[in-house]
Formats: sequence, C-alpha cells, structure tokens
Amino acid sequence: MNSMRALLDGGIPLVAVSFDDDEAALRAEEAKAAGVDVAELRVDRFSRTGADHVLAQVEAFKALPILATLRSTREGGEWAGTEEERLELFRALAPRVDAVDIELSSREILSEVIAAAHGNDTVVIVSYHNFEFTPSTEELQAVIDDAKTAGADVVKVSAMVTSESDVRRLASLLLRAGEDGTRLIVIAMGETGAVSRVFFPALGSRITYSFFGTSSAPGQLDFSETFGLLRKFYPDFNQRKIVEM
Repeated sequence: MNSMRALLDGGIPLVAVSFDDDEAALRAEEAKAAGVDVAELRVDRFSRTGADHVLAQVEAFKALPILATLRSTREGGEWAGTEEERLELFRALAPRVDAVDIELSSREILSEVIAAAHGNDTVVIVSYHNFEFTPSTEELQAVIDDAKTAGADVVKVSAMVTSESDVRRLASLLLRAGEDGTRLIVIAMGETGAVSRVFFPALGSRITYSFFGTSSAPGQLDFSETFGLLRKFYPDFNQRKIVEM
C-alpha cells in the first residue's frame, strides 16, 4: 500500500518540508533524522529538470514518503518548461513517488496527470493557491468540489489572509469537510495565518508545510518550531515521534 495514503488516513498531523536538488543526499539524511514526515520535492525549482536528474533526486529521498510538486508560475512556482514537458515529467515520477501535486488551474494536463498517478497508486493532491486574498466560502467550496470531481485524493487550498475572519473562513472549510470525509489541506498564508500551520491539523488539515533554512511561502514556521509545537499540542504526533526516533 502507498505509504503516503496510509499516513494521510492515520488521523495524526504530518509535517512536510520542501527541498530542491541542492545536496539532495545530505538533505535527505537531515530530514529523516529530524523527523520530517513527507519530503516535498519542488521539481520546478531544480537546477535541471531532465528525467534522469530528477529521478536521481527521488532516489536520494527514498527513505521518506515523497511528494513531487512541479508548480506552475501562475500559482507561485518556477516551472520554466512547456506543459507537455511537465506532463511527461509527471508521468516519469508517478511510479517513483508517493504523491504528486498538480494545480486545479492546470487544465491542459490535469486529467492526464491524475490518470498517470492513479495508474500507479500514487496520491493526487489537486491544489489551489491565491496569494492576494481569501475568496468567499462559496468560491472556495466550488474549488474543492471541482477538484474532487477531477479526481483529487486530497484537495489543497492555500490563500492569503489579512484578518481573523479570513482565517475563520478557511477553518470553516475543514469543519464542513469533516462531515463528508473530504481530505483537505488548508493553509492560511501570511503573518496573520501562521496559526493555521499548527492548529488547522486539529480541524482535519492533513499536512502542514515547513522549511529548513529559507521559507517557501508567506507565514510558514521553520521546521524546529513547527515540530516542537506539534509535539506539544498533539499527543499522538508526539508518541509517533518517540517510536520513530
């Protein structure tokens, strides 16, 4: 069984850390020793994106569940190739990773990426990012419904917040999802939304994202801080780490 799928359904928060291809083997050892749950490989930020190079980085992180992300520029990423090239790389990655992240807005290749992933028992996170504001509840729910219809195993919603009401609006998505079993990752970006990184998992957000070194998104907490807070507030998470480490 896909190890990522089992973790997502385990009811315990997961911490993902994003990595590029700089000193991958060293970073992979560091991540494993530190207690990282998921290694997100930000392939769009790799120095080279040829399949051989990318798959070598995947091999370096094989001791951890791997999430492969090839983020488009329209949603804050750095993918510089064509959509056809991105699709082919997703197809190459699908048998070798535990999960992939594809934006809902990537309509040209969305269905094919999902089909490639599902053909290899790979989890599909269909994501939506808004770096300007938090849309209305109705708009966000429409995004979630659209992503589920497309075939998402997990829907990721990440929006910039400027007020506590924005944070509550995003939290309400998790409360609603808990009623119908929808797997969500919800992130409130920005300084006001930092609370979401630690407490949205209590409402059912499946993964919280952190970093070593330099933050990759507004409002992220570094790994050591995130890890410590999760161990403090989530006894099951703490117990899992005691067993693992």
